[in-house]
Amino acid sequence: MPPRSKVPDADAAIVHGEAPPSARVPLDRDRIVAAAIEFIDTEGLPGLTMRRLGDRLDVEAMSLYRYVPGKEDLLDAVVESLVMSMYHDDDVLEAPRDGWQDFLQRLAHGVRRVALDHPKAFPLVASRPPEAPWLRPPLRSIDWVESFLKGLISEGFSDESAVAGYRAFSSFLLGHLLLEVATHGADVGPLDVIDDGSPDDDDLSGSPTVKRLRSALSEDHAAVEFEEALENLLDRMALLRSEDKSG
Repeated sequence: MPPRSKVPDADAAIVHGEAPPSARVPLDRDRIVAAAIEFIDTEGLPGLTMRRLGDRLDVEAMSLYRYVPGKEDLLDAVVESLVMSMYHDDDVLEAPRDGWQDFLQRLAHGVRRVALDHPKAFPLVASRPPEAPWLRPPLRSIDWVESFLKGLISEGFSDESAVAGYRAFSSFLLGHLLLEVATHGADVGPLDVIDDGSPDDDDLSGSPTVKRLRSALSEDHAAVEFEEALENLLDRMALLRSEDKSG
């Protein structure tokens, strides 16, 4: 981040007859949102301010307000950008092509790739107010929810079981991925389990079994656990679909 004294002063530039920095460095909303995501990825969410984002873009903070009215709007735009980025993932489908299980497998792994690519930004997907009060994270886009529900119904799910599947799918993804991004440095509040460097051995003196198995407990099985839990979820959803058929 450049020192504050080196941040271009748009007002001074105009007074001295120079082109303001924002005129020399074209801005648009997409560029600002991309810079915000990059900032969060590298510096973390708590440090993000409009001034620091302006520093990163080499403009004054006031130049940003033409495109984003404020930080709250910026954070909403970050969430939208993360969720909508799945449309650029070639492995994610907008509608079932080889059955609903394949459709949901692809969608789930697409969301996980977003979380792992942007672990420090992903908690925003869970915490920002939704586009509509009945939307559930991490599928925060009405477009994606439409694709999800329409896809299941086209594969034989009733309206009721499609909605139940949406709720179960959302809960599964959110629970697993928030825990997983916490291990990658994300600030997720009470779920935050980042190692603070304290001496574990002293703390475990009264827990010999935990101490003995600490190495095994520390092993990373996130990918396997995600896949196994996803398979179990799809099995439960298959039962819902079969009940629709038999009823």
